[in-house]
This record gives sequence, structure tokens and C-alpha cells, in this order.
Amino acid sequence: MLDVRRLRLLRELSIRGTLAEVAEALQYSPSSVSQQLALLEKEVGVELLRKTGRRVQLTPQAEVLVTHTAQLLETMEQAEADLAASLTTVTGTVRIAVFQSAALALMPDTLTRMATTYPEVRIEMIQREPETALHETWARDFDLVIAEQYPGHAAPRYPELDRVKLTTDAIRLAVPASDGSTAIRSLADTAELPWVMEPRGAASRHWAEQACRSAGFEPDVRFETADLQAQARLIESGNAVALMPDLVWTGRGTTARLLELPGKPHRTIFTSVRRSSVQRPAILAARETLAAAAAAVAGEDTR
Repeated sequence: MLDVRRLRLLRELSIRGTLAEVAEALQYSPSSVSQQLALLEKEVGVELLRKTGRRVQLTPQAEVLVTHTAQLLETMEQAEADLAASLTTVTGTVRIAVFQSAALALMPDTLTRMATTYPEVRIEMIQREPETALHETWARDFDLVIAEQYPGHAAPRYPELDRVKLTTDAIRLAVPASDGSTAIRSLADTAELPWVMEPRGAASRHWAEQACRSAGFEPDVRFETADLQAQARLIESGNAVALMPDLVWTGRGTTARLLELPGKPHRTIFTSVRRSSVQRPAILAARETLAAAAAAVAGEDTR
């Protein structure tokens, strides 16, 4: 009988690309990963890996095993979820990946509610960019991801992950409250002003650049940071303008002026989990509690 742990190593290699990355993800040594995969080759009696320079490549036979391994892991996870659902107490650990503004606006309340209502559930949270976090949740690094989608910019989709809408928040033009900014009435009025945006590759950056180009200008992006709190400080101090989602201001307010954009665009925030674990009680509890926290925020005047 094939060893499921070794099969999982093979699948991890197909996902991550190198033995070193597999070792880091699963907290093994690279030599241990190599040895286990060599033993798997002996078990199946066919070549599974071929060296291509400094890397290894999976053979067609290895790809067959990877497909079946994914099905096995889904079945095992479903079994674990069904077993947990049969218990009268909600327990276990839920590993959550979340982007910054959602972490600041939603997670404190969520953690407080979870500790009160589900004290035997352990929540572990790590900040990740949505595109990366979706892939890592599919790869089983996380149990649940809170991700975002900007208008006209589809977030990556994985067939093994579901998608449940959590909330939406308006995207507005944020400008300093100083006297000099009172002349700013529209996006076009910022054509000569310095901008702050997230680094290239982020969905928010792509969307913001397209919005500026649609308004007839190329934004002068002088400042780049993935930290939205740093962006907010640059705006409030009079050094930049930006397109900001309302969730950024939750719990802190702002001295910046927030201007409506044509069409009143909104960002969609959603959660995703692997379909095989969707009925796990601890995950259901986390989603339910996140929804309550999001509803509470939606009822606030964040401006």
C-alpha cells in the first residue's frame, strides 16, 4: 500500500516546484524530502522525478499520482470534517490568511466574538496578499482566506476552493483636508499631484492606474507601499492622494476628504475554504463570526 505521507510530498513538489520549498513548507530537511520521494519511487516501481539542471521535474506517472493524491487528501479532509461535526463541542484550529485592511477592521472583533462563543477553537492569523493567500489555501497552508476583488479585476480561482461573499466597501478618492485640496472635485483634478499606491502586481494598483487613465492622465506615483496605514498617513499629512477602500478607515476615522468616484465603485471582500472542509464546525463558526463582525462594521459611519 502506498504511503500517504510520501504521496503528499510528491503533490507538494508539484505545487511548490523545488525540494527546498517543500521542506520549508512542511518543516522537513531537503535531504529527508529527497529520501522519502526515493522510497516512494521504489514503492511504485517507476521513475517519478527527473533532474533538469538544478531542479527536478515530475514524470507523467508522477502527475497521475498527484491527481489521485489530491482526491485522497480531499476525502480525508471530508472525513475529518464529518467526524468533527458529529461532536457536540466545536473545537480545533482554524488558520486564517487575511490582507491588511481586513485584518485591522474585522479580525479584532472576530477574535473577541470567537473567544466568547467558541472558546475551544484556536484561531491563527497571518497577513498575506490575497492572490498569494488563495494559492496557499489551495495548497493547504491555511484553512480559510479572506480575500478581495476589485471591479473588473477577477481574483484567481481554484476549483477546490469555494467563495462566499463577506462584505463590500466603497472605493473613494482620498485627498488631504488642507486648504489647497479644496479645489479637488474629481479624479481628473489630481493629474498633477503626487500619488501613493501599492506596489505593481497588486490588484488595487492595477485598478487605480486604470481609473486614472480613464480619467485622462497617467498618475505620478511617487510613493509605493503595501501598508495602507502608511498610505493614509501620507494622505492626511498632505503629501499624496490615493484611491482608498472605506474599510481602511474603520475604527480610526480620518482627516482626509473622501470623494465619490463616477459609478460609485465597490471592492468585494470574500472568504474561501477548501470544499472538502466547508462543513467543518470550527470553519463554519469562523465564517459565521466574520460575517457578524463585517455586518457590525457595515453599520458604522467609517467616514
